[in-house]
Amino acid sequence: MSDWIDDLPQAAREYLDGKRLDEVECIIPDLPGIARGKAVPAKKFERQEYFHLPDSIFYQTITGEWGEAAGAEGFIEKDMILRPDMSTATAAPWTADWTLQVIHDAYDRDGNVVQYSPRNVLKRVVDLYRQQGWEPVVAPEMEFFLVARNLDPAHAIKPMMGRSGRPAAARQAYSMTAVDEFGPVIDDIYDFAEAQGFEIDGITQEGGAGQLEINLIHGDPVRLADEVFYFKRLIREAALRHDCYATFMAKPIEDEPGSAMHMHHSVLDIDTGKNIFSDANGEETDPFFHFIAGMQNHMPDALAVLAPYVNSYRRYVKDHAAPINLEWGRDNRTTGIRVPLSKPSSRRVENRLAGMDCNPYLGIAASLACGYLGLMEKKQPKPEFKGDAYEGDGDIPQVLGSALDLFEEATDLHNVLGPDFARVYAIVKRAEYDEFLQVISPWEREHLLMNV
Repeated sequence: MSDWIDDLPQAAREYLDGKRLDEVECIIPDLPGIARGKAVPAKKFERQEYFHLPDSIFYQTITGEWGEAAGAEGFIEKDMILRPDMSTATAAPWTADWTLQVIHDAYDRDGNVVQYSPRNVLKRVVDLYRQQGWEPVVAPEMEFFLVARNLDPAHAIKPMMGRSGRPAAARQAYSMTAVDEFGPVIDDIYDFAEAQGFEIDGITQEGGAGQLEINLIHGDPVRLADEVFYFKRLIREAALRHDCYATFMAKPIEDEPGSAMHMHHSVLDIDTGKNIFSDANGEETDPFFHFIAGMQNHMPDALAVLAPYVNSYRRYVKDHAAPINLEWGRDNRTTGIRVPLSKPSSRRVENRLAGMDCNPYLGIAASLACGYLGLMEKKQPKPEFKGDAYEGDGDIPQVLGSALDLFEEATDLHNVLGPDFARVYAIVKRAEYDEFLQVISPWEREHLLMNV
């Protein structure tokens, strides 16, 4: 066993130093971003080159039902071949024994990548950039809420109790006192992240009650998506240790802001290592504007991926810290597309539409796909928006059904993300939406039962 352990990433080796590895969790993210897989004894993992799971894990809705997406062969649940990417090996420091997690990639029986596996979707988009001589760079920001335990879905979600014994308060953005309220949870988040080898750029209090944001260092899109995938799990585990839940719902609490996964994008020239958004004089380039135009022109088609649930659209509320349109502006947080203050070498474009509920692989892939189409089409964006963009009209779909209508017809986007992925995703999300439409809500019972 020692030979392959010697080749693990440094953080994993340090975690196991002087310990006996008990178990390896062989995992793969499904369409919602849930970890699927098997836990196997370390001795067995040492001997196995791959393992099998049925392709049906990608046809499940968030409720556990199924979309009819199996294709011409029918729903036979054929096995995929899942091979480990050992560069993703990392600790599971909340477990009772010494356990590693390893993300796997999905292949069919002929050795071809499974197109609708989310990690493969992102790799496909990154490869399209590299074929043009570009290296995409991303930096995600993760917003989430720490909330009180909610054992009955009929009850509203409430903020967690802070260290002071009082419920977390809203409208305390950037308050260090508010961050201190969650100190024990944050301490565990830092400890788990360190054990897993992840570098946190910072933790801040956001505007919602019990809402925090974690920023990650910019880098390779696949590696950052892996980290967000891992972070969601470690944050949940840290919260559970302190009698609360961490939720990544886009809008968990009424009258509070939603949770976004803001994504900062830049693109490097592979040969020179220079940012293609800036020229030799430090000025904005044509590709910079083409990238923004791609986001404006294709983001409505991609919104069903960036905002994948009915709850996602409750976040897009005017004056609630979420964009309602696709305007762009410099240093303007009211626009859907923001250009932050930066040096020319780090000039970047921030996508503020994606919700924290999106699958990180698919969300980053869809956002990069919009920018890629812009770079290839070489169109100009609308003029920069000056002022408060909340005063303008919304120009994005307001419900999941409308977003799916656009996604299903977006052949240009499908060609970037992969036609087979687009087919499966549309079928599964449409099935999920149809499930939701059969549910009678408390609002309907309250206002319609005796009044219509």
